[in-house]
Amino acid sequence: MRIDVVASVSEVRSEDLVHRNAVVIDVFRTSSTIVTALAHGAACVIPVETVPQAKQLQYEDMILGGERFCKKITGFDAGNSPLEYTKELIQGKNVILTTTSGTRALIKASKALTVFSASFLNARACAEILVHLDRDVVLLCAGSQDRFALEDGLCAGMLIDDLKHMTQQQVRSNDLGITVHQAYLHNKDQLKKIVYEGNEAKRLIKQGHALDVDYCLEMNSSSIVPVLESNQVIRPWTTKKDLHN
Repeated sequence: MRIDVVASVSEVRSEDLVHRNAVVIDVFRTSSTIVTALAHGAACVIPVETVPQAKQLQYEDMILGGERFCKKITGFDAGNSPLEYTKELIQGKNVILTTTSGTRALIKASKALTVFSASFLNARACAEILVHLDRDVVLLCAGSQDRFALEDGLCAGMLIDDLKHMTQQQVRSNDLGITVHQAYLHNKDQLKKIVYEGNEAKRLIKQGHALDVDYCLEMNSSSIVPVLESNQVIRPWTTKKDLHN
C-alpha cells in the first residue's frame, strides 16, 4: 500500500489523485466540524467553495455554515466551530458549508476514487476503512492560507501509523509522508502540547476559539467517517455499519 502526503490544498495535482482514495485532513476546523455535524444528526453536509455558491444553494430549512479566516460569515447560521453544530440546530437538516481551506480541499480531491474527511476525532476509524478498501491513498492536508499546517501533518502521521499497524502489507510513502510519520512517532506522547505551539492553534486561541482547539484535539472520539458521494454531498460512512456488510 502506498500512502503519500500533500502539504496543502494549493499543492495537490490531478495526478496525485488518480486511481487512489483520498483523505482530506483539516483538523482546525473543517474536518472536525463535518464529523461533529454528522454525529449530531445532520442529514448531509454539502461543501462549496465560495460564499455566493453557498447562498445560491440554500433553500428552506437548510443550514448555512462557514468562515473566512476564522471568522463566521455574516448572515450565516453558524461558523466553522464544531461546537456550534448542536443537535438542536442541525438534526435532520442539510448543512451547506464553505471554509477558507477545508471545503476547497474536499472539492479538489473529488477526482480521487473515494474522498474521506479525517481529523484527530476519527483518525483510527478512517484508517480501518482505508485498510478494508485496500487501495493506495493520498492524504491531503488542507493547511492554512495555502501553507502547511502542523496539526494536519501530525494527523496524517497518526493515520500512517495506524495503517502500518492495521495492514499486513508493506506501507510506502513519499518524503513528506515519511517526515510526518516520524514527527508523529517522536511527539505522540505530547501531541497536544506540540499542536498548541503551532501557528493555527495560536491564531484560533487569540480569536477566542480555545474551546475549539481543545475539542479538535480529542483523539479517536468518533467512529463517524465522512465520505464525499458522487453528487458532491457528504454523508457518514460509519465503521460499524460499513465494515461488516
